[in-house]
Amino acid sequence: MHRAMTVGVVIPALNEAQSIGLVVGDLLALRNADETRIVDEVVVCDNGSTDATAQQAAKAGAQVVYEAQPGYGRACLAAIRALGPSDIVLFTDADHAFRAGQAVSLLNGISAGADLAIGSRTLGKRDRGALTRSQQAGNWVATTLIRLLWGQRATDLGPYRAIRGPALASLDMQDTAFGWTVEMQVKAVQQGLRTVEVPVDTRKRVGQSKISGTLRGAIGAGCGILGMIAKLRWQQRRKARNPLPAPPA
Repeated sequence: MHRAMTVGVVIPALNEAQSIGLVVGDLLALRNADETRIVDEVVVCDNGSTDATAQQAAKAGAQVVYEAQPGYGRACLAAIRALGPSDIVLFTDADHAFRAGQAVSLLNGISAGADLAIGSRTLGKRDRGALTRSQQAGNWVATTLIRLLWGQRATDLGPYRAIRGPALASLDMQDTAFGWTVEMQVKAVQQGLRTVEVPVDTRKRVGQSKISGTLRGAIGAGCGILGMIAKLRWQQRRKARNPLPAPPA
């Protein structure tokens, strides 16, 4: 990756004391060919943990912020607010399911000209049990809708992703829950940003998922994702029917 580009990492976390130290440590250990660090800053948002998530993240070298109200998107937004100026913002999960070294492929996608690089678990290798059937089915439905409604080929709503800092600001992210990832992908299409998919491998996560690991979480995530797709499509159609008046000459 081009060393002139600064990289900040956002990690939402809830009760991930077993794994968060590994995730942060692996990311901060990444080095360029000249031995300079690839990642400049890691911000972990503790989203109401009742274990030692915050302490383990700080011990590993992350800046820790707190967001008591639950919500994946809300935690991401809190971490982004605390992040210093970054040319590239990398998002990953706190459960050690992703390989830190493959962040380089995502960052290289941005360096090569993309605005948004999605880590596709569908295109990569997966350990047995790494993705539940509900996750695979939800991904298929959501990505099919993105292709049908916006003409954008997609294979995953993977949370392992990188985006240019200015592009992230232009998206004006709003979702506070499970619609966060699909909001980013659809808004990128709507704004004409260049999106690429990069294969990433997926390990079986450490501990139980708070989303796919429970029926309530899986249903909530599905509703949030489909609801966001419907909302963005409705907003787009309304804007097309009622365009803003042209500024006076």
